[in-house]
Amino acid sequence: MKAVNVRWGENAKLVGWFEWIVFDKNGNIKSMGRSKNLVVNAGLAEVAGLILSDVGGTAFDYLALGTDSTTPSATDTALGAEITDSGLARAAATGTRVTTSVTNDTAQLQHTWTATASKSIRECGVFNAASGGTMLARANITVDVTDGDSIQLTYKIQLQAA
Repeated sequence: MKAVNVRWGENAKLVGWFEWIVFDKNGNIKSMGRSKNLVVNAGLAEVAGLILSDVGGTAFDYLALGTDSTTPSATDTALGAEITDSGLARAAATGTRVTTSVTNDTAQLQHTWTATASKSIRECGVFNAASGGTMLARANITVDVTDGDSIQLTYKIQLQAA
């Protein structure tokens, strides 16, 4: 019997990143940056459920900031030290689909906070609930804000053929 090569399907991967801009109280740009993220295990499981109508799941519509600089791990289920005060608490984000490589291949979330006190922001994440919930992704960032500054955080996650 002759061996037959069978191609079952394409490999795919989720590639995500955070972008941020910090504005002073007069609207001038103070800093900006970009950081790759880590899509965590619990997030991958929730995405798999979202693909199936009979399993389902909850969409990831919330962005959060934190102060912990610990390197993200695939087993993380929350930020190390999520900010809940100073005008920087977890918030519902505006979601859209944008084009990165193929039309509408990237989901984008964006929110702008205005700080009411100084904070050293060292992490950010994507969640599917206003509190608790499942974390999709986490990244380390280095952003310092003072009272009156605003931070615009954008998260993009693209589904790519590997």
